[in-house]
Amino acid sequence: MTTDLRPFAIALYQKPGAEHACLQLQAQGADVCVLICAIWLEIKRVRCCPERLTALQAHTRDWHEQVVRPLRQLRQNWRQPAQQDTLLLPLREQVKQLELEAEYEQLRRLGELAQQWLNEPDTTPQDWLGKIAPEPLNPTAVQLLRSAAATLTI
Repeated sequence: MTTDLRPFAIALYQKPGAEHACLQLQAQGADVCVLICAIWLEIKRVRCCPERLTALQAHTRDWHEQVVRPLRQLRQNWRQPAQQDTLLLPLREQVKQLELEAEYEQLRRLGELAQQWLNEPDTTPQDWLGKIAPEPLNPTAVQLLRSAAATLTI
């Protein structure tokens, strides 16, 4: 089984409504890379347990908080000024690309963590996403991601 989450994440993001759902969840403070990994683990029927949930959430928390989130904040802060400053616009695009690369690295790290779990699939459906998504998250957006992922072949 492949542990590369990047192709899965890209394919999921391209599904109708998935980009909007991800952006909604991200605006609510969710770590979308962790949510995507949770969906991927569900599809692969990897056994979900409290220890694995904790490990998944903790494994890339520092990377997300120290790298991904500051890049995203900078990009968002420059949205309005870049519309008026032609020199800032290409810099904002570079920051956007760095943010994307940082997310890909986070997905790689999550896939690396999950590698050890992939050899122990469960025959019953697993609810990684429901257990890892904080309660106040938009349930419609969460369900849309789950439904979109179910149509992917991995």
